[in-house]
Amino acid sequence: MSEWDSWIGREEQRSDRIDTGHAARWLATLDREASADGSVPQGFHFCLCLPDAATAQLGNDGHPRRDDSPASFLPPVPLPRRMWASSKIEFLAPLSVGDTIERRSRIKSVTAKQGGSGSLVFVDVEHETSNAAGLAVREVQSLVYREPAPAGSPPAPPAPGEGVFEPEGWDAHRLLAPSEPLLFRYSALTFNSHRIHYDLAYAMNEEGYRGLIVHGPLTATLLLDLARRELGDNVLRTFAFRGLTPGVCGEALHLVMRGSSEAIELGAFASDGRHVMSATATA
Repeated sequence: MSEWDSWIGREEQRSDRIDTGHAARWLATLDREASADGSVPQGFHFCLCLPDAATAQLGNDGHPRRDDSPASFLPPVPLPRRMWASSKIEFLAPLSVGDTIERRSRIKSVTAKQGGSGSLVFVDVEHETSNAAGLAVREVQSLVYREPAPAGSPPAPPAPGEGVFEPEGWDAHRLLAPSEPLLFRYSALTFNSHRIHYDLAYAMNEEGYRGLIVHGPLTATLLLDLARRELGDNVLRTFAFRGLTPGVCGEALHLVMRGSSEAIELGAFASDGRHVMSATATA
């Protein structure tokens, strides 16, 4: 038995609507045009049915506070550092401008572990996102809560080393450096007030990072956009990603893809070859 077992099975229902402005802001953030059929890009569901805690209910890190009340969907794990570790996504049908959205979320598991950095608690959440036609996106999202880095730890991730990322062997390659405006816009689209994405002093002095941190789902969204550039709109059936080390604002990010159909591999790498995110997909 775990002290968090009572949270397993807890559910939350949220509603939303995809309007023209909503979609236009997403597209502007990714520097791309709207699709001819009115559908929105895969990954757009990340900015739907969002937590909307009042500002007074936010913790020091910018995330909504959690407690043991029935109103708290996520368990009040006391570990202070939270990351979106991974997701497994099924794209069952496209979402479009004008859709009314319903999302059912359920806590699948809460698991405590010991890692090299100390105590960890993983929370798996299943999200089912539907429009009027039925279920459109199913996702299992894994959050991880961890201890703060010990005092005196070097900033994370390490500064770029002498290695160089080589795109040979990959079928597609895109190089970009996520900027402060991109991080700001993505935070706004996803109503994400975690301070590591916009407050440099907090990110460095409180959480021990080397700079502003690129959102995990933003990196995943950029990989989805790479697949879209190569394969077309709303082609993927499944997409799974895992964050390996943080991406840093302003630093080169190599987005790559290879394979086809049932075996697509994607990845994000830093300039020295550090693996930022791994991903797989089927089309």
